[in-house]
Amino acid sequence: MKGVVLAGGKGTRLYPLTYATNKHLLPVYNMPMVFYSINTLVKAGIKEILIVTGGPHAGHFIRVLKNGNELGIDNLSYAYQENEDGICGALKLAEDFSGGKSLCVILGDNCTDADIGREVAKFRAGAKIFLKEVPDPKRFGVPRFDKKGHIVEIVEKPKKPASKYAVTGLYFYDNTVFDKIRKLKPSKRGELEVTDLNNLYIKEGRLDWAELSGFWRDAGTFDTLFEVNKYWAEKGGLS
Repeated sequence: MKGVVLAGGKGTRLYPLTYATNKHLLPVYNMPMVFYSINTLVKAGIKEILIVTGGPHAGHFIRVLKNGNELGIDNLSYAYQENEDGICGALKLAEDFSGGKSLCVILGDNCTDADIGREVAKFRAGAKIFLKEVPDPKRFGVPRFDKKGHIVEIVEKPKKPASKYAVTGLYFYDNTVFDKIRKLKPSKRGELEVTDLNNLYIKEGRLDWAELSGFWRDAGTFDTLFEVNKYWAEKGGLS
């Protein structure tokens, strides 16, 4: 399995901080934010990683990450997302990089100490998403379950969430993902939505899920950026 870190966008919710650099390079305790996503992959044994970035500060990643060896990466590649066309718009740039292998995709603002190594080793086909119970599910994609605990639908930013679980920005996809992305139509905000992608796997009966253990939070708002800084400061940083 190869890894993809999605670290594009302009980070408008964090203006004026992101006038200076890409959101994913802002500090979380003593490390740039994106180091935490990369660490999640490396800790799980994923050493071939693609960083997909974009916007006016994309070049900053090379200066910070270099060739990735200091972070335990064997092969670090970069791709540039020219258009603001969503998560799946960024993910489709990983097709050549994937080489037909499955992918572990993580959003660059996801800060977790979960160990997904066992799930990586067991994954064979289809898709797998990771869920976390959160106090503010309206901000996320939210799963709706049947009586057997299977996900029957994911609703993006629902006004009345069907559960307390959020779909975290951590996904496994097999090599059919790019054909599915080509079938997607842009949403009302002009983006290729990852929720629509996951719902395609659900319709095929090929989406599995697991609850993410340990700490998880996205750092995309001022409040959650503070939360992740506080957590990792108390933990003493990455281990």
